[in-house]
Amino acid sequence: MLQIQTLREENERVIRGLEKKKLTNAAGLVNAAISLDDRRKELQLALNKLQEEVNQRSSEIGALMKGGQREEAEKIKAEVSSVKEKIKTLDANYAVAENALFEALVVLPNVPHESVPEGRTPEDNEVVETSGEASDMPDWALPHWELIEKYDIIDFESGNKVSGAGFPFYKGKGARLQRALINFFLDEAEKAGYLEMQPPILINKDSGYGTGQLPDKDGQMYHAQEDGLYLIPTAEVPITNYFRDVILKENELPKKCVGYTPCFRREAGSWGAHVRGLNRLHQFDKVEIVQIANPSESYKILEEMRRHVQGLLEKLELPYRVLRLCGGDMSVTSALTYDMEVYSAAQKRWLEVSSVSNFETFQTNRLKLRARSEETKKTYLLHTLNGSALALPRIVAALLENNQTEKDGIKIPAVLHPYTGFDRIS
Repeated sequence: MLQIQTLREENERVIRGLEKKKLTNAAGLVNAAISLDDRRKELQLALNKLQEEVNQRSSEIGALMKGGQREEAEKIKAEVSSVKEKIKTLDANYAVAENALFEALVVLPNVPHESVPEGRTPEDNEVVETSGEASDMPDWALPHWELIEKYDIIDFESGNKVSGAGFPFYKGKGARLQRALINFFLDEAEKAGYLEMQPPILINKDSGYGTGQLPDKDGQMYHAQEDGLYLIPTAEVPITNYFRDVILKENELPKKCVGYTPCFRREAGSWGAHVRGLNRLHQFDKVEIVQIANPSESYKILEEMRRHVQGLLEKLELPYRVLRLCGGDMSVTSALTYDMEVYSAAQKRWLEVSSVSNFETFQTNRLKLRARSEETKKTYLLHTLNGSALALPRIVAALLENNQTEKDGIKIPAVLHPYTGFDRIS
């Protein structure tokens, strides 16, 4: 959530940034929030004055009572009682104004970093780096959904029977490959200094608001309404909320955490080649890296996190490219996002497998996550960052498609052999 003082002090920059994110009527929404804050301040000032009056008159009552002026004291008591009734009314109005300001702020997207390119669609994203050749497969090559059926490693039909579309069963070498990738990603993150966490996969409403999934993605999250809990869309949510309402010491920064969880999203679209097989699921596995950083270090850390993810793709021997997302293709919460895409040889297209983002203070303002300055002893908002390292479904799809052979099965990258216990699926 943007800070109200940022809207006031950097009004033009905020409006330009929100227009880059294609927010309709950005100026009107920003200035409406400022007006609501003006109203809140007016009510707060009025409340303060009335409370001062109550305090002053109350002290007069005590003095009058001591002096035996009971009648005068009772008169002032009545006046104080009347003022207290006004305070109750103002308190109610203040709560309404404060809630209206929150509702106005909570729907505003984050302001994009100055390096974010203009644009509205994925076609406007900027290619930052490419590694490996995005070569086509020969005519005999199969898309991963046919390879899955051929080698009997993932069962979509049984998943559909038990749960519904988008909830597959992994079995045999398919299940072993999933477990191998998860352990490989976790081990690589641990080597890079990340603390492994095993977080809850159900969160409360406060956690959803804390990292910005609510209210923006309310319709995309599975909601256990009776309990008021949500199934997580990513481990970012519980791990980042671990630090909600916390004041960290500067010498503790950055905080580096990694977690594996299943992830749940209601976003699977209509059936077709672009969502077929593993391309888009309701439930999938992902390893997520999260950092809590000093604002002066966060963009250097973002580049380090991007390189970490690229290193995983290189070790898996997958051709990939890095995109800097344009304003119109970014999430509500992000200030700058890199997407990593791997090339699916059989599908002849790029598949997103990771997003690495800097949220600056957008989440920490909601989370009340701060650090205390060693020099001034004052607190300040930190920056949060996260990245998929990595999401499994499309990685598996690319591994199957890019490493298939005509007669000798599917080769497994050498880095995974110690984890799988086999070097090919046949």
